[in-house]
Amino acid sequence: MGRGKLEKFADMERYENVFEYPYHVMEQKPFDMKGQWRERYFKNDGPIVLELGCGRGEYTVELAKRFPETNFIGVDIKGARMWSGATQALEEKLPNVAFLRTNIEIIDRFFDCDEVQEIWLTFSDPQMKSVRKRLTSTYFMNRYRKFLTDGGLIHLKTDSNFLFTYTTYMIQRNSLPLLFSTEDLYHTEGLDEQTRNILGIKTYYETQWIERGLNIRYMKFRLPHGGELHEPDVEIPLDEYRSYKRTKRSGLSVAK
Repeated sequence: MGRGKLEKFADMERYENVFEYPYHVMEQKPFDMKGQWRERYFKNDGPIVLELGCGRGEYTVELAKRFPETNFIGVDIKGARMWSGATQALEEKLPNVAFLRTNIEIIDRFFDCDEVQEIWLTFSDPQMKSVRKRLTSTYFMNRYRKFLTDGGLIHLKTDSNFLFTYTTYMIQRNSLPLLFSTEDLYHTEGLDEQTRNILGIKTYYETQWIERGLNIRYMKFRLPHGGELHEPDVEIPLDEYRSYKRTKRSGLSVAK
């Protein structure tokens, strides 16, 4: 029998690889390890990579297993989901994995200038109704700049044509260096072995979308520190579906 939500939260409170600082906690108790993740937790000088919206944590754990010299931190507010990855990391004794349960809106309160080298956005909610909530919007990118190294990498892996298209326009509007982009990851030829190895990691929800015949889109780009960021002034067709085979929420066909 699987563990219930309350049992999972109880586990998470004692897990040494989990830090729980949702917004209401941060208002009372500031995070004192900002700028000291390497010294106080990982005990090494390796690069730090974040997965924002890590869900069950499968991607964070699998990346950590493939790159033992790199430190990975999965970030999400859903603790019951995160429990799976955190438990696996402990059971497999992975020293280069941590999980942070918090609101991504305050992510810049946990990392200091140049402390993070890469960010992964794996199957983020496209937030078609709210520009500010999109994880590749100016709202979030300006926060990433506070702790991501100058020109640090951002990876976007998504089933959402809306989010992929929006991010493409963001990159174009702000002249951000685009390193790679494909609208059909698993039917793209010429990928090098390392890229195929990384992108071949499939999350629980990704397998569902692949089974439904949805293309998986991927891009990676750099985020320089210089220059003011601007939102693209374009209309983008909305996705025609939602998770779990439900229809889309809105009767609209496009959004900015």
